[in-house]
Amino acid sequence: MFSVLLIFLYMLLTTYFMGFLVLRGVIPLCIGKRDSCNYYGKNYCMAGLVVLTVYAQLFSLFYKVGLVANIILILLCAATAVIFRQELLEDFSLLKGKITKGRAIYTALLLFLFILFAYGTSRGYIHYDTGLYHAQSIRWIEEYGVVRGLGNLHCRLAYNSSSFSLSALFSFSFLGMQSYHCVAGFLAFLLAKVCSEIEKKLFLSNFVRIVCIYYLFSIFNGMISPTSDYFMVLTVFYIVIRYLDLLECEEESWIPYACLSLVAVYTISLKLSAALIILLAIKPAVMLIKERNLRGIFSFLGLGILIITPYLIRNVIISGWLVYPFTSIDLFAVDWKIPAGIVEYDAREIQVWGRGIYEVGRYEEPITIWFSEWLGGLRRLEQLSVFTAIFAVFMWILVGLHLLYKKKKEMYVWLLLATTVNVSFLFWLFSAPLFRYGCVYVWLATVVTLGGLFLYIVEGRESLRKVCYTMVYVVIGILACYKLFSFCRETVTAYESNYLIHQKDYENFETMSYEIQGLSFYYPTEGDRTGYEAFPASPVKAKIILRGRDLKDGFCYNNFERK
Repeated sequence: MFSVLLIFLYMLLTTYFMGFLVLRGVIPLCIGKRDSCNYYGKNYCMAGLVVLTVYAQLFSLFYKVGLVANIILILLCAATAVIFRQELLEDFSLLKGKITKGRAIYTALLLFLFILFAYGTSRGYIHYDTGLYHAQSIRWIEEYGVVRGLGNLHCRLAYNSSSFSLSALFSFSFLGMQSYHCVAGFLAFLLAKVCSEIEKKLFLSNFVRIVCIYYLFSIFNGMISPTSDYFMVLTVFYIVIRYLDLLECEEESWIPYACLSLVAVYTISLKLSAALIILLAIKPAVMLIKERNLRGIFSFLGLGILIITPYLIRNVIISGWLVYPFTSIDLFAVDWKIPAGIVEYDAREIQVWGRGIYEVGRYEEPITIWFSEWLGGLRRLEQLSVFTAIFAVFMWILVGLHLLYKKKKEMYVWLLLATTVNVSFLFWLFSAPLFRYGCVYVWLATVVTLGGLFLYIVEGRESLRKVCYTMVYVVIGILACYKLFSFCRETVTAYESNYLIHQKDYENFETMSYEIQGLSFYYPTEGDRTGYEAFPASPVKAKIILRGRDLKDGFCYNNFERK
């Protein structure tokens, strides 16, 4: 736990400085003005995570992500502190002023959350897929950065979530003790801080915060795993909460909305299933077009391209495909390209496994056949959540048509958010509906649609609003007490005293070795997981050949014939 606290502190400082550099330095330079909105101060660390993810991916294109990457990062932070020393001192003075008697309780709460999430990240259960490919993906980045044709060794290594590069940056494996995996826990802490900003008002953002708190409770004992699911879900929650915050404070500047759009672009690099969250970029785009602000348009387009480009380059280097596992975009005739048949099979397997079906041959079954079987595999609360979300979709269509017919322009921004989350839910449902990460779309479709409709109905009816306010928060309070009791019981039951200094390490499994052109590779004696230590490893003996003499030269599929 102590080591996790130190890593959290290092991440807090580096993300703060890099977020400050971008929000107070780079973006004002791009758009030609300094914006006076209070959006920035709350979001330095989240902006810093986006920046450092892009940095880690870019660095991996040239060298392994480890000691050198961290030395350069520290130098960048030091340069930021020197260049922006006056602005930073002003910010720290404001922060110091807030830590008064009235804010002391809130400050103590944040300190408690910092320690609590460090504790949760130091122990817990390791996700199944971490032993299957997360740990191996991160180790490849630690050891080599990026390797041509790596996906030929194991197709899941081609999934290339940008979260793995960020995890490698903060793994500190170069110290020789262990590869730490703390970034998901740190992101969960940031979201806990965002949720702690809840106000005693009937705001839609508060409803979303409450759902996010429930999710944080749910993943507390599993956030030790560097799974991309947690990164994606938490980031989507962050985008929606901050978007609603801006609406509720009637923010008129396009800049914070555009910044959220950049976070949406970043989310796509975490997990492709989050692609439709980019629909929220419509609002700042419309605002910029109305202003005829070409500088702003090209600046944010350029920043968006900069965020996604390293991810796409890594895709091509690892798999030979621009977007894996989609063969419809076939632009590169490289010798290390994963054969199209394998890519298509993998895409179908992802889809049927999401439906709870383990026969790829059933890939083309219509929803009328597989839906009942999939639904039966969910827990009762999950089933209820799905039905509620489906009801929310119908309400979204009806209310949306009503608002458009009545030309209720003041509701169009809420309608855009409701459209984004409902379309995301439908996309998830009809593609690969694995509840583990799709829960965010299920819950947001319900909360944003029905919660927004509820607030629209009670708007202007103060007596009804007060009654509803009391009823809503009494029910939420009862549910919160129940969930808090369950959380405390699970945490106490799962307590382990072995990880007070170091974090619980990756799980490792018994493996056997084999050789390919004189180099040793590993595969498990049982099952399909290898863990972190056996390296390089894959679930089965790989059908590959080396492109050169070393692992860094990459791999080709054996008997690969270029079409």
